Amino acid sequence: MSVTSALSSALTGLTATSRQAEAVSSNVANATTPGYARREVSLTALSLGGSGQGVAVRGITRQVDRFLIDDRRAAQAAAGDRDLRAAFLNRLEKALGDPTDPGSLSARIAAFDTALMEAASRPESEARLSAAADAARQLAQTLNRASEAVQAERLRADGQIATAVEDLNAALRQVRELNSQIRSFTGAGRDVSALLDQRQQIVDGIAEIVPLREVEREHGQIALMTTGGAVLLDGKESVFGFTPVNTLVPEMTQASGGLSGLTLNGRPMATSGETSLVLGGTLAGLFAVRDDLAVQGQARLDAVARDLVERFGAAGLDATLAPGAAGLFTDNGAAFDPADETGLSARIALNAAADPQAGGQVWRLRDGLGAAAPGATGNAALLVALSEALTAARPTASAALPAASRSLSGLAADLLSFTASDRLNADTEQAFTAARHAALDEMEKAGGVDTDQELQALLVIEKNYAANAKVLQTVDEMINTLLGL
Repeated sequence: MSVTSALSSALTGLTATSRQAEAVSSNVANATTPGYARREVSLTALSLGGSGQGVAVRGITRQVDRFLIDDRRAAQAAAGDRDLRAAFLNRLEKALGDPTDPGSLSARIAAFDTALMEAASRPESEARLSAAADAARQLAQTLNRASEAVQAERLRADGQIATAVEDLNAALRQVRELNSQIRSFTGAGRDVSALLDQRQQIVDGIAEIVPLREVEREHGQIALMTTGGAVLLDGKESVFGFTPVNTLVPEMTQASGGLSGLTLNGRPMATSGETSLVLGGTLAGLFAVRDDLAVQGQARLDAVARDLVERFGAAGLDATLAPGAAGLFTDNGAAFDPADETGLSARIALNAAADPQAGGQVWRLRDGLGAAAPGATGNAALLVALSEALTAARPTASAALPAASRSLSGLAADLLSFTASDRLNADTEQAFTAARHAALDEMEKAGGVDTDQELQALLVIEKNYAANAKVLQTVDEMINTLLGL
């Protein structure tokens, strides 16, 4: 080997070890950075005319497990979906209240029953009649508040859908721009590892909103598709559309046109069911809360409200009422129409004739809602009948709950039981998906940067650097000796 060849080889060795040291320092510094993939310098031997001329850096390689990342993303999307469902059902259960809570639906029914029995034992007592009217009003208001809570959840989900769609569109634009930069940098022979890290982190965010598959394209570009088959990005990004609302009432649904659905490039997309192309992420979870879970919760509340109205509006219960007139509980002041059950729990109210706060008289609880004047103060027949109507077992007319015969308190207990059962199932699914996501995330991190291994590699790099530096020093000494001859 000539002196020139030795000098060239040593210089290429120093360059290669410098790049290796740079990669190791980057790995150690970003060991816990989300989306960062371990760098490794690819080297190749240089030769000229069959003679070794040192080493060349071929490029920087990102060490990633594509299959593991895909599995982790799918688990991440599923965990986000189940988190939203479980959180909503937990809040719905709290809105109904624990039976031991004085403000719960079950406790309000029990308080109304007690107030009616106490009034029946002393029908001449205006204080006890007032207590019964207060208990009836509070029962209706408890249903009102529960309905308001459900609609507030739907409105919040609607707003979160709008935010998710905005984030999704913005992220897809960013991935398209990064694709262009990566293609340009790759053609110029520049290192694109940092851009790849940034793109992976953005794609991870998209995968939480909608589950996706990443497909490699030429020059380092990628295409994105949902696991259901919708194209999110392939050269050009798709655009999702959604229009939020400012107010929301029980009657508003996608089917009625009152709520916006999801569009992809202007075309409507199914947001639930087997035909949906976006199932499995937080976007689908939000639509499930707004259009399925909350609607079911509202329907069950309406079923209880209907049972309450019909119990105290049954024919023959109050002889002073005209046929078709509203009973003790009304639909926003009017008689209940069975064809208009949706949202009844938001509209149910104590009949104004017996409500002192609405200008009514409490003695009508004793003498009849249609009575023109007070009757015998000792007549407790109607109060007894009202108490019996509350506790009597009767089949539920609404299709939202099983049509078994039970008292109003039994119906409220069933409502809470169904809600608790749904919540427990959702919690179980949430725990499973969260554990799966955590396990895959841990596996991905374990296959990432190992700082101990990097530091060991750095020791080898230092020795190689020192060896190449020694060669340079020796060549320098040889050249000085030759020059001194």
